[in-house]
Amino acid sequence: MTQPLLRGVRRLGDADDAFWRDFLTRGTAADRRRRRVFRHLPREPRCRLCAAPFEGLGAPLMRLVGRRPATQNPTMCAGCFTFISRHHGGAQIECTMLFADIRGSTTIAESVSPAAYHELLDRFYTVAATAVVRNSGIIDKFVGDEVVAIFLPLLCGDRHATLAMDAAREVLAGTGHQSPGGPWVAVGAGIHTGVAWYGTVGRGTHVDVTAVGDAMNVAARVASTAVAGELLVTAAAAASAGLDGDLERRPLSLRGRQQAVDVVALPPPSARSR
Repeated sequence: MTQPLLRGVRRLGDADDAFWRDFLTRGTAADRRRRRVFRHLPREPRCRLCAAPFEGLGAPLMRLVGRRPATQNPTMCAGCFTFISRHHGGAQIECTMLFADIRGSTTIAESVSPAAYHELLDRFYTVAATAVVRNSGIIDKFVGDEVVAIFLPLLCGDRHATLAMDAAREVLAGTGHQSPGGPWVAVGAGIHTGVAWYGTVGRGTHVDVTAVGDAMNVAARVASTAVAGELLVTAAAAASAGLDGDLERRPLSLRGRQQAVDVVALPPPSARSR
């Protein structure tokens, strides 16, 4: 049978904005322990929220406790999806967003077969998903050549910005930016910490759980300006993570925004590891 992700916060029929803020920022100790266990069970893909594996050795056990892929949204398990979607839940919370995408993907696609391009994307997605899940993040979506991830206080505590940066560094290292021979695919990444609305969107048979709002737009546009091997972090994310104030800072003009956004440019993994 399916079980709710949270227990003991409030009766489900009484869910409201305060309930969902509590749900997305704290959770219970049991929920956090469950996710820590689930994320060590093999293997990808996993539920976005609780990290229950859908394939591998752990999958049969997860199916027995109702954590098979949800019919309406196979990126979440039936238990988590039913709990959050049945009540159309969500709230405005501070969280951290990570965008990472391949540089020059159009040129790559023109120069290789569709099958070869698919293999490249699949390899990139696997590296990124592994890094995000290992650092307690949620894969929000794969869009073309881009990975979008969310780091929630529910899963990360007050370290959501730090864990997002750790995940981004792992993505850059995993794509070869630490290799003397250069990356096997060029990737740039951007991170922003801000207030977004996270929860259920859509109704009926078309339901998703995602983050929306200006903070997502900022993260996406910051990432689009990062060069290969670069991680750009907004000043808000840097402050949340307690980054060294001596790191390079610069104002960044983003399309569609009147005011520049201050960013910190973190060096590539190769430079950090020397």
